[in-house]
Amino acid sequence: MKDSASSGRGALWARKVALACGRRGLALTPSREGVLEILAASDVALGAYAIIEALSRREGRPIAPPTVYRALEFFQENGFLHKIESRNLYAPCDHVGHAHDVVMLLCETCGRSEEAEDDATDAAIKALAARTGFVAKRRMLEVQGLCRRCAKAA
Repeated sequence: MKDSASSGRGALWARKVALACGRRGLALTPSREGVLEILAASDVALGAYAIIEALSRREGRPIAPPTVYRALEFFQENGFLHKIESRNLYAPCDHVGHAHDVVMLLCETCGRSEEAEDDATDAAIKALAARTGFVAKRRMLEVQGLCRRCAKAA
């Protein structure tokens, strides 16, 4: 992976994904690597078309949407990426390496997302599903509001 992807949190996430792919024998193809680097370089969750545009600019040629969608699907299926359904955006998973349910805290002002794990919330959702006889396959709770920085500025 190229060192120019990003610094800080995004670069750390990209390194964790690359290491996990290596350990699991998963191919990090050039297309997947390009999508990984675009996501790692962003401070906010991105939509597929923003990724396509950024990758096309970087590569100096048009990138076909299915190429990016296949890469996003790969990252989601392997637990490296979350899809924020309400916004049709993709955000890096902060907890690479283990399966988990997630609470996504979404800032309405700056667009940042923050992933949170909470055992009590997870247990409450599982209990609710069990009481109603619902079989949950994937659990993600999206909470919209203001991040600490935007709340302080408001």
